Amino acid sequence: MTGQAQLLPDALDRLTPKAVSLGPLHGYGILLRFEQISLRALLIEHCALYPTLFRLVRQGLLKASLGESDNNRRREFYEFTSEGRKRLRQEAGDWNRPVAAVTSIPGTQPEGA
Repeated sequence: MTGQAQLLPDALDRLTPKAVSLGPLHGYGILLRFEQISLRALLIEHCALYPTLFRLVRQGLLKASLGESDNNRRREFYEFTSEGRKRLRQEAGDWNRPVAAVTSIPGTQPEGA
């Protein structure tokens, strides 16, 4: 392993909307956003991201539309639907609880220590 963390697919369902919340992005742009936000600590592969995007579109949380990227290539851009924004607000607290629990584990001491 190269010092990067791999994510479970369910985590991508929660992180992807957060990446898109700043504005419409194509798939590769979302991968770059993850890299930027995590300071290169997350390893997310294309083969994991695209099924997540398709699933979120199917659920009505994201919408996809064709557009041109910065290098004039046709790409599918993903952005929030109103339902997606609503869900992101609702799940903010749900995401913070397990993150806080997991990050507290390394600092715990064994009983009797």
